[in-house]
Amino acid sequence: MLIFHHGHSEFLLELADGYRILTDPFDAHVGYPMRRVRCDAVTVSHAHGDHSEVNKAENYTALVDHAGTTVLAPGVVVKGIESWHDDQQGALRGPNRIYILEADGLRIAHLGDLGAWDDALAERLTGLDILLIPVGGYYTIDAQSAAALCHRVQPRMIIPMHYRTQANADWPIAPVEDFLSAMDAQDAPRMPLLRVTAKDLSEQPRVAVLTEG
Repeated sequence: MLIFHHGHSEFLLELADGYRILTDPFDAHVGYPMRRVRCDAVTVSHAHGDHSEVNKAENYTALVDHAGTTVLAPGVVVKGIESWHDDQQGALRGPNRIYILEADGLRIAHLGDLGAWDDALAERLTGLDILLIPVGGYYTIDAQSAAALCHRVQPRMIIPMHYRTQANADWPIAPVEDFLSAMDAQDAPRMPLLRVTAKDLSEQPRVAVLTEG
């Protein structure tokens, strides 16, 4: 599997057979370069524009924007889990969906704009190979809460998302360095993409920052 980070919470996951899944496509106001993306499926964690600009996706045949289990292709399954975009059960920002992708022998979770978590939710996130987790705070869980969730569910690999960069420098969210400090992972590698298989997962770093591109 190849994993590319386009910025914010948008990732492109390309499976070994070439099947491509785009997550939480952002709109122009996010500040990262806009691009058309050819893919087979799109997942949307919630209806805010910075996570649901599906018009930038080309040729997709499946849109996953709901909870429950969706079979995208043979051996490619997405499970949606309802959660909240804030710590007041959605009173501030509404609902959020977590998606767990099972494909290529890997179990990967994209947490969307998760705003709060508890032990019951953490229990549903155990056994993950890769965790894509928001860390910037304000709109989502912050660095400390994200680190606590990582320590609780113990994914084999962690990739942070939804943090401040030069592209969104005026947003009231923290840079990724706050999360790296909370994880004692200041030396985490910066990678243009992640190439990973179930067999070589143990050789990957525990925490990695995928550079936007």
